[in-house]
Amino acid sequence: MSTLSFLIPVALLMGIAGLGAFLWCLRNGQYDDLDGAAERILFEKDDKPLGS
Repeated sequence: MSTLSFLIPVALLMGIAGLGAFLWCLRNGQYDDLDGAAERILFEKDDKPLGS
C-alpha cells in the first residue's frame, strides 16, 4: 500500500508535466504547419545530383 501512495502522485505529476509540455508547444506554434516540412523536402530548389 505504501507503494501506491508514492506511485499515484508521481503519475499525476508526470501527467500534469506532459499536459503542460503539450500546451507549451501549442502556444509556441509547433503544430501550425504540419505539411510544410513534408512538402519542402520534395521541392528543394538547390538539389544537386548524387556523385557530383
